[in-house]
Amino acid sequence: MISPTIRSAVLLMALLFLTVTVAMAQETKKTIKKSSIQQTSAGSGEEMFNAYCAVCHGKEGKGDGPAASEFKIPPANLSLLAVNNNGKFPSDYVAQVIQNGPRDAKAHGSKDMPVWGALFKSIGDSAQVKQRIFNLSKYIENLQAK
Repeated sequence: MISPTIRSAVLLMALLFLTVTVAMAQETKKTIKKSSIQQTSAGSGEEMFNAYCAVCHGKEGKGDGPAASEFKIPPANLSLLAVNNNGKFPSDYVAQVIQNGPRDAKAHGSKDMPVWGALFKSIGDSAQVKQRIFNLSKYIENLQAK
């Protein structure tokens, strides 16, 4: 039988270990800062991608942006959209996701991807929203793996 002193010492060590582990986990946890949409040129897909998408999807669209590690399911590798669609870039699907958000919210964990159509409406009229979605989609098409 284990003496009460040894049992207390083991429990104390376990509690100390648990406390240190939790504290370390909290220190390494990044916080994804959400802010209001910044104004960009509706004519530049690259500028919009860098301002709105690269933080999660990465500069080259590979799903490796600075915030990517904070999601339960990593952001999509946008450079493989054509490869994963029998070599054809799914422009209508990409425009729909930008406009309305992903069909399957589970692909983004807890629906972490913003609905850009609504956000674009907040900084421009419907013609600008269409132009932004078109130019952003075209830029993503240019990121496709060759």
